[in-house]
Amino acid sequence: MSAAELDYAAARIRMVEQQLASTSRGISDPAVLQAMATVPRHEFVPAELQPYAYDDRPLPIGYAQTISQPYVVAFMSEKLQPKNTDRVLEIGTGSGYQAAILSALVYEVYSIEIVEPLARRARSDLARLGYDNVKLRYGDGYQGWPEAAPFDAIIVTCAPDHVPKPLIDQLRDGGRLIIPVGERDDQMLYLLRKHGSSLQREAVLPVRFVPMTGAADGRLRP
Repeated sequence: MSAAELDYAAARIRMVEQQLASTSRGISDPAVLQAMATVPRHEFVPAELQPYAYDDRPLPIGYAQTISQPYVVAFMSEKLQPKNTDRVLEIGTGSGYQAAILSALVYEVYSIEIVEPLARRARSDLARLGYDNVKLRYGDGYQGWPEAAPFDAIIVTCAPDHVPKPLIDQLRDGGRLIIPVGERDDQMLYLLRKHGSSLQREAVLPVRFVPMTGAADGRLRP
């Protein structure tokens, strides 16, 4: 391992210890902490931002999109209560980092990205880094991935103003869905559990995500 890679590995350990597992933050799932300590976040950000990859903040990845703050990635992953037999749908691939974290936790990840250049880049990076249990497509995540449904869990990393019905329909009975809902400056992260025809809904964290585009806002991004 090169000196630079050793430095990044040490930065990941500090990130886990100081940002995630501290008493104030309290991420406690050992599998989630291990994934966060292993997946190279610096490989999913632009080269000029790699020195900041393990800082406690989101970073721009182009096309008005961001890679989420490490704490938010860990928090959402833990709230999904991932199992190694799960099939998970992710809406909003972005850099591919959240998909890489999930790939270490579950059996299969299906991820959809509406910005085509980001979808191409994430597919290339995930393949290059060996995350071969991630399937990725370019498209409108509002519609989900019906031919691969039902999913044990669904994670949404962009904010619509309501929970898309296609995603609820594609969640298996007993499944979990975590999603930010609201306007750009007023969003809440919700955890939903599906029980037959009913949904249990829990507000878990105020957040700020990029808006969901495509059918969610009545227009398709080219």
